[in-house]
Amino acid sequence: MLKTSDGKKIIMQIAEVYSHFNAHEHILVHKQALWQEIEEVIRAVDAEACKTKATSQQRKEGQFLYSLEAFNEAFKQELFCRGWNEMRTSFAKDRIAIEIQFGKYAFVAYDLFVKHMAFYVGDMIDVGVEILPMKALSTQMSSGIGYYEGELYNVIRQGRGVPAVPLVLIGVIP
Repeated sequence: MLKTSDGKKIIMQIAEVYSHFNAHEHILVHKQALWQEIEEVIRAVDAEACKTKATSQQRKEGQFLYSLEAFNEAFKQELFCRGWNEMRTSFAKDRIAIEIQFGKYAFVAYDLFVKHMAFYVGDMIDVGVEILPMKALSTQMSSGIGYYEGELYNVIRQGRGVPAVPLVLIGVIP
């Protein structure tokens, strides 16, 4: 496991939270223990251990980038340890679905405007949670990665009623 020069691991942390249709407030009032688990999962991920992708980009030659696959796997393991179940590539527990999206920006739009909506309309969830890298973190990954600030803008510009599902967007950084 990679560490900082003084041997400490660099943990992930929540930088921003956006609540659509009072989703965050719903979790804090009705499922506070699950919100604490989500925070624990994020803090348990060692960002430096995920910096494993050798880059072939000329401007970043010789550097290592954060690996999308390593982040997804680290989050997945932390969620499984806490009893979250995989449900069609999302994780679900007690009517909350979490999507870890350290991938291409098109997949984020699918999650926000299709996948969470399908689970909500199908009465499988009450709230969807989307965990995204902040822009500062996405610049240290492959190109084309969706990031919190861009996706927040996409949700807000649609207007208050779209998507018609309670969502919590979480932006994370190391």
